[in-house]
Amino acid sequence: MNYKKSKIAIIGIGYVGLPLAIEFSKKRKVVAFDLSQKRIKDLLKGYDYTFEVSAAKLKKNNNIKYTSSINDIKKCKIFIITVPTPIKNSKKPDLSFLENATKLVGSILKNNDIVIYESTVYPGVTEEICVPILEISSGLKYNKEFFCGYSPERINPGDKKHPLKSIRKITSGSNPRVAKKIDQLYKEIIKAGTYLAPSIKVAEAAKVIENTQRDVNVALINEFAIIFNKLNLDTNSVLDAASTKWNFLPFKPGLVGGHCIGVDPYYLAYKAKKAGHNPEMIISGRRINDRMALYIVDRVTKVMKEKLINITNSNVLIMGLTFKENCPDTRNTKVIDIITNLKKLNINLDVYDPIADKNTVLNEYNLKLIDKPIKNKYDTVIIAVAHNQFKSIKFKHLLEFCKQNSIIFDIKNVFPNNKNTIKL
Repeated sequence: MNYKKSKIAIIGIGYVGLPLAIEFSKKRKVVAFDLSQKRIKDLLKGYDYTFEVSAAKLKKNNNIKYTSSINDIKKCKIFIITVPTPIKNSKKPDLSFLENATKLVGSILKNNDIVIYESTVYPGVTEEICVPILEISSGLKYNKEFFCGYSPERINPGDKKHPLKSIRKITSGSNPRVAKKIDQLYKEIIKAGTYLAPSIKVAEAAKVIENTQRDVNVALINEFAIIFNKLNLDTNSVLDAASTKWNFLPFKPGLVGGHCIGVDPYYLAYKAKKAGHNPEMIISGRRINDRMALYIVDRVTKVMKEKLINITNSNVLIMGLTFKENCPDTRNTKVIDIITNLKKLNINLDVYDPIADKNTVLNEYNLKLIDKPIKNKYDTVIIAVAHNQFKSIKFKHLLEFCKQNSIIFDIKNVFPNNKNTIKL
């Protein structure tokens, strides 16, 4: 079948789905489907809470239909599922969003339709979990009456230098013919080109190790930071010196959260254990990164005691809540772990983040963000996220928020070394 002019349905219009819908709409008709009616209403008004797409691009695009109605996607021939794949409290994969989206698509699946998954999963999820759901929901046979593909997302939220079309895309399909058609489909929008993987499982595995590799590397640097602190060495100075060698990897210490790097290693670890292997390095790296928030709280309180600051009822300002700089996404942010542990010490907290959505933060974390810091109030200021707005603040103005005997814990190394600052 010729899919060159087929209408595409994008299922899940978040950080991944919306940019994908925008790019494909430059080439063909797209139906952008999301169960959240509020999300659809916002997009129709030209508002994107992810800040990935401007109002102008949303309002002037006649090739996209935004909808929460399943009737609007029934005539599509290609379905691309981009829903989130988080983890449960037990650190095991939560595939509920993916399974529900698959059931929805399966209920309207037709002969010769293609279902492509972009959600990050462990190797085998597409064919071992999603395909059976599609077969049951549709009554159709896999690779005879419908086909599947996997093309992992590589969106970097908040990164305007590396948009979707400039990042090479891995593609795959359930048979060689379909794989080529899926590869050609993505070539329509990806200027950086595509890489056709030999199988769906290879594509799934490639995606999950991208973020796992980064997680393990950051964990190593975080452990360096812990060691160097005990040795009274400045971690950033050591890293600057080491980075003069051409093959030294430029990772920095810090909090590792978000919906990818802080989650994907658990997916691979889960599958590894199912296969009979104990993934020691992956879990060790995750353990180190998960404990960094508590380590930071211990560092802060230790210095407060050294400066004779009474911890109970002290005033602390946390600057930044999102999981990364210049991005409004607060999913799985590790800053919340700092907040939780500080609250246990009866510390008065003000959390300031001009990028995060206040209503989302209130609903997700029962936390009220302040409008702006208060002058001369804080015993400690923690710079948790390196937003550009924070980088533009002059250090002397930052000091205006502080009491005389105060601490500035610059986790992200935003400001130069100063007698008032401590760093990872």
